[in-house]
Amino acid sequence: MRYLLVALLVFNFQFNAKAYWQQRVEYFMNINMNVQNHQFTGDQKLVYYNNSPDTLKNVYYHLYFNAFQPGSMMDIRSRTIPDPDKRIGSRIAQLSDSEIGYHKINALSQNGKPLKYKVEHTILQVELAEPIAPGDTTVFEMKFSSQVPIQIRRSGRQNAEGIAYSMSQWYPKLCAYDKNGWHLNPYVSREYYGEWGDFDVKITIDATYTIGGTGYLQNPDEIGHGYSENEVVHDVGEALVWHFKAPNVHDFVWAADPDYTHKVRRTKSGIDLHFFYQELDSTTKEWVNLPEKTEALIDFFSEHFGKYPYKQYSVIQGGDGGMEYPMATLITGRRRIGSLVGVTSHEMAHSWYQGLLGTNESRFAWMDEGFTEYASNQAFHAVMWPERKIEKHLHWPSYQGYLAHQQTGLDEPMTTHADYFSLNRTYGVNAYSKGEVFVAQLEYIIGKQAIERTMLRYFDEWAFKHPEPEDFIRIAERESGITLDWYLNLWTQTTRTIDYAVESLEDTEKGVRLSIKNNGTLPMPVEFRVVTKQGTVLDFYIPLVNMWGSKPNNVEELPAWPWTTPIYSLELEGLKMNEIDRVEIDPGYWTADINRDNNQFPRPKRKKKGFFSQLFGKG
Repeated sequence: MRYLLVALLVFNFQFNAKAYWQQRVEYFMNINMNVQNHQFTGDQKLVYYNNSPDTLKNVYYHLYFNAFQPGSMMDIRSRTIPDPDKRIGSRIAQLSDSEIGYHKINALSQNGKPLKYKVEHTILQVELAEPIAPGDTTVFEMKFSSQVPIQIRRSGRQNAEGIAYSMSQWYPKLCAYDKNGWHLNPYVSREYYGEWGDFDVKITIDATYTIGGTGYLQNPDEIGHGYSENEVVHDVGEALVWHFKAPNVHDFVWAADPDYTHKVRRTKSGIDLHFFYQELDSTTKEWVNLPEKTEALIDFFSEHFGKYPYKQYSVIQGGDGGMEYPMATLITGRRRIGSLVGVTSHEMAHSWYQGLLGTNESRFAWMDEGFTEYASNQAFHAVMWPERKIEKHLHWPSYQGYLAHQQTGLDEPMTTHADYFSLNRTYGVNAYSKGEVFVAQLEYIIGKQAIERTMLRYFDEWAFKHPEPEDFIRIAERESGITLDWYLNLWTQTTRTIDYAVESLEDTEKGVRLSIKNNGTLPMPVEFRVVTKQGTVLDFYIPLVNMWGSKPNNVEELPAWPWTTPIYSLELEGLKMNEIDRVEIDPGYWTADINRDNNQFPRPKRKKKGFFSQLFGKG
């Protein structure tokens, strides 16, 4: 029966894989930046490949900079959500005309024919001159002018650390079209989704500025600025044309500053690591130590999650915290080495999730942030503290974040679109904490070796594509031989919770009858431990009927538990109650059980609260 199930899963995947398609783009852009007024003009040629089975009569572009204007949807959202992001708050509402961001479309054509279009907030709606049939290619040409806003969220000029330009989401970008149609979410500060393609970008800017970002510089000997071994001297007032090419990416980012120090580390694996930062007494020592750690990080990710396919990665001081982009990250740089490596680890892990496994992170933010947290925590520990003893396991802090939020009663399903969470905090917990717990619990369900195979096969089959949750879970099923639709559904599409309890122990003629109760609404396989007063440790494993299989284990496996049965009882033969020191469910802390007090017998004793603790509610 198990082999038949696996065969059916393989057939189903192969059938679906044949039906898969995705659009493709080629961007050619020439940008002229005026560093005096922070405005730039652009010429954009976009070759669009319609690989879908649909005839398209309209296309749409994102105009992200339009969000940084008083009265924008981002502005209003930031001032009305109960827990606003402190980086935004009411700052957009206070911008002057010279501080706002904008994109103005001056001309747009399709295959040489002028097009009709209109702008709604951060979306440009375009009526095509001729429909794009399935399999057809069309060419759009655009002239636009833009103003870089004061840095508020991710993009902008003069960030809090004085970096001149953090140029993310800076160009008119074609919206994504997939099997679910167009994705036309106005920008309100959340995440992104884009088509795969090639970028050819030329940026003209004052010669004193150093640029770092996505893509390979095509003219290093003309530019200098640390890209060439030959020193290049530029005249005062000269403008340089920086020419970058980036193959098979879904976005393009760059940053520029006249005070950047640019260092390059050429790794043993053939990847050039670029570092751009301002040299200060408080940061230089930390950034000098970063390249070695970054090489160790990228080697770790390549070994455990799929080989990094590009020949370059850049860590760039800029932005408003840490944000991932293809072949690069923008991070704030005034940090101690632990924080600097930590944020680099997280943003670099995004090169896999969502930089190469290009999930729609607006719809499935947890596949972006949660998978990244799972991978980056492993990498960070291996690189920084390989000998440090871990309390419980590496992913436990995310469990704690999720469990704490559960107590508020404000949780929402993980499948909620990122823009629509009622609170920023609820979005954060679902995307980061609960997302990481999803993968960690999956490791518990299918076993460590199976999750390792799953992550590598997921990369092999879905890199440079747009996977969805079902695509990932099907691979986990094939690698483990375990059915997992129940887990994907209940953990990601509901707010159900896990709560198993030691219900009772009683002496019988043969030994001790142990009863375990499922008080929760999300069933899980159960591991439990019995420790005798003589120190003997007995470990047991109860798979779930829904799994139609079990993970490899070295403990006694009991008959599977039907989720419809509230209490599971078994006989511990040859024992007596007075011989048992304790019983504990989930001794490895791998399930996000909302009440761990009832996981143990006898129940743990709680300290009584003092007078002031009772009065003020603090322990």
